[in-house]
Amino acid sequence: MTALLGAIDFERAMRIGTLEITAALALVAVLAARPRIRAAADIGALTPIQVDLEVLERGARRVQTLRTPFELGRTRDAEIFLHDPEVSRRHARIETQNGVVYLEDLKSSNGTFLNGRRLGEPLELRAGDEIDVGTTRLVVTSVRPG
Repeated sequence: MTALLGAIDFERAMRIGTLEITAALALVAVLAARPRIRAAADIGALTPIQVDLEVLERGARRVQTLRTPFELGRTRDAEIFLHDPEVSRRHARIETQNGVVYLEDLKSSNGTFLNGRRLGEPLELRAGDEIDVGTTRLVVTSVRPG
């Protein structure tokens, strides 16, 4: 009989432990999925940071290293000039504040996407991030003081 009661207590403890672990994992998932948003008003004083990008456009690959702030778009005035017809003339801007690099959409027609999410506000940019504009993809390979 005591073995049966011990088994029931063990089963109850395991069920409670499993629920606690599930709740903790859910909390971690929610916190990890939060976007890295900063209001446009927060982007002010610019600190130069060097950003290395791998540009994948029309099957070609090129590497560009630029200091912030800089713009990308279809205009020849853009620091990253793109031939993609789905890219706006002034499509997006990369700039810094307090040593943090941000990507901002410049009200482009087709939007700017960071890691698959459409930008509504400037978002923090980190090494490994993927930026999609039109049919062009830019991969951030490095972000460092410049």
